[in-house]
Amino acid sequence: MFKQMKSDIRTVFENDPAARGWFEVVFTYSGLHALWAHRVAHALFKRRWYTLARVISQISRFMTGIEIHPGARIGQRLFIDHGMGVVIGETCEIGDDVVIYQGVTLGGTGKEKGKRHPTIGSNVVVGSGAKVLGSFSIGDNSNIGSNAVVLREVPANSTVVGNPGKVVKQNGERVRDRLDHTRLPDPVVDMLRTMQKEIDELREELSRRQETGSGSGDPAREPLEAAVHKDLQKR
Repeated sequence: MFKQMKSDIRTVFENDPAARGWFEVVFTYSGLHALWAHRVAHALFKRRWYTLARVISQISRFMTGIEIHPGARIGQRLFIDHGMGVVIGETCEIGDDVVIYQGVTLGGTGKEKGKRHPTIGSNVVVGSGAKVLGSFSIGDNSNIGSNAVVLREVPANSTVVGNPGKVVKQNGERVRDRLDHTRLPDPVVDMLRTMQKEIDELREELSRRQETGSGSGDPAREPLEAAVHKDLQKR
């Protein structure tokens, strides 16, 4: 037990450059307090002392602002930074060396039964305000961007951003969106280009007729000019 607590304290020093001393970490870090309270509540939950486990988790929630259901399974060296507003659901599973920032929700959509919360792999960073909702997996070594809303499985070694969350980087390489939003077609511009092309063609045709015509008195020229002028007005 004490070995586990020492490991948790070392994890704080490894992840937070603002940590100055053991006394400060032990007595002021709410993420550490919530984690320790969860370990007690989870042990009671596994022994089916559900009510007592929930009482401990709710006291921890009141004291730290972090809500972790006693049924959640958490691996080694979890670091919850700041932590206010973090919610971790009952069937959530978290691997080793995971970092979670404030405002994160690892929850469900309300539609599943049984396993209804996400499984977070090892070495995952979940940015502040991110929401991971549903019974799917987040692969190892992945990063979930701040305020991202993740509703589907994420492969290992990926970076996810946006709402809904999209993989923008995988295995160190940028993933290009099939739809390039910087190069979307503009229907107005396309229509104007088409009209300009037709006008140029009509002008060229008119010039050719003028060159081959017999002058301003050419009877074939006047109807053509009138037709071209009328067509241009319509366009």
